[in-house]
Amino acid sequence: MSRRIEQLNEQLKEQLANLIIKEVALDNGLITVCFVNCSTDLKHAKIAISILPDKFGPSVLKKLRKLSGLFSRELKNKLKIRQIPRFHWVLDKTESRAAEIEDIIKKIKEEEI
Repeated sequence: MSRRIEQLNEQLKEQLANLIIKEVALDNGLITVCFVNCSTDLKHAKIAISILPDKFGPSVLKKLRKLSGLFSRELKNKLKIRQIPRFHWVLDKTESRAAEIEDIIKKIKEEEI
């Protein structure tokens, strides 16, 4: 991956996180932008988000997809690039899987005692 794409990925990650905080209200929940991967032609960007608790996942993902146009317009004003990539939102389950694994390890340790 080129240095330019890596920089754009980081800029998009930071700016999208700020926009999500501003536009998506989630009581007693947490939305994290885990990573952004732009295609080499900069036409598409895969954005992985983590949502805790998991029950909010589908509704937040749906809302983010609806807000993609607004986010694109906002980013076009903030970033110095010709075109904003088309956003493809996906859920990143890494954090929830890590929590499940930690629970399993904890139960195993309790059984050993």
